[in-house]
Amino acid sequence: MITIQEVKTKKQQRQFVDFPLELYKDNPYFVPPLYGDEMGMFKAGFIYNETCDVINYLAYDGEKVVGRIQGIIQRASNEKNHEKRVRFNRFDAIDSREVASALFGAVEKWAVKKGMDTACGPLGFSDLEREGLLVEGFDQLSTFEEQYNAAYYGTLIESLGYEKEVDWLESKIYLPDNDDGSMKKMADFVMKRYNLHLGEAKNIDDFIRKYGDDFFGLIDKGYEHLYGTVPFTRAMKDEIIKSFKLIVDLKHVAIILDENNRAVCIGICFPSIARAVQKSRGKLTPAALVRLLRAIRHPKVIDLGLIAVEPSYLNRGISAVICSAVMDMLRDGGIEYAETNLNLETNSAILNQWKRFKEVRHKRRRAYVKRLVE
Repeated sequence: MITIQEVKTKKQQRQFVDFPLELYKDNPYFVPPLYGDEMGMFKAGFIYNETCDVINYLAYDGEKVVGRIQGIIQRASNEKNHEKRVRFNRFDAIDSREVASALFGAVEKWAVKKGMDTACGPLGFSDLEREGLLVEGFDQLSTFEEQYNAAYYGTLIESLGYEKEVDWLESKIYLPDNDDGSMKKMADFVMKRYNLHLGEAKNIDDFIRKYGDDFFGLIDKGYEHLYGTVPFTRAMKDEIIKSFKLIVDLKHVAIILDENNRAVCIGICFPSIARAVQKSRGKLTPAALVRLLRAIRHPKVIDLGLIAVEPSYLNRGISAVICSAVMDMLRDGGIEYAETNLNLETNSAILNQWKRFKEVRHKRRRAYVKRLVE
């Protein structure tokens, strides 16, 4: 018999975080999040406590954990979009409709009691978290920024009345076969025409000091109308800065300024640390730290993180500058390719950029929606 329990004890917190690690322990494509970050969700000072109501459930078959799910009421998102939505996230389970039904039923019941009328997901506390259910590309290594799931998850979720709301596409991009420098010429033309220049910094700390406010302002403005995004809080900004200092190399960061030194475009890539955290199951053991530092200093793959453009520059050829910068990164010795991570299938501006590269579209992710109250 399947029973559902709300996560309350320290033991249950560990079970909640450990379950996907056990479920996918022999899967070569699963990449765990950092274990400490996941356990941090249960701390009183968790950064999203000020904007979210959260509940976590575990499914048991006897004493054995067979599934988990998280429900999130993102109040800032609901207020921004004038909605009454609950997000589901961190859903993992064995291939059992009974288990999935019990887990989703618990979240839905909790949400309705809280006054919500719609469920959607997988979505996290913000778009800085892992989001979307993998529906294509099950034989591809996840990036560190993504969550892996088995193919049967989609079948389980759809059997419970959930339907597609949006899809994200992901690609591997390589230098084009005819890398003749034309993109660099086009980028130089755009920079000169609009009196643009690259922002300079000595290191990441200097970059944050000089451009931090512009960076967050541009991301907020550029991402405002995209699916699932929420405004940055001070705590979110501090968390991003902490992450940047850990893994970002200045050569994988670019900020473009206008003649008045106002930011018009920002692009940040991360060295891929997927393989580095796999063996330790997301725990930062001494051996894992060595692998992590090696991956950061000598990456073979880079993950495209955040790209944002001042809306008034979207039709001024700024994409050529972005592509040229990515091509420069790919020319760096040892880099094999870049992963785009999640691009909304409706975001033609960003998807068209990758046509300038040799592109292999290899994954698709989906956000689902279900009406709870008519």
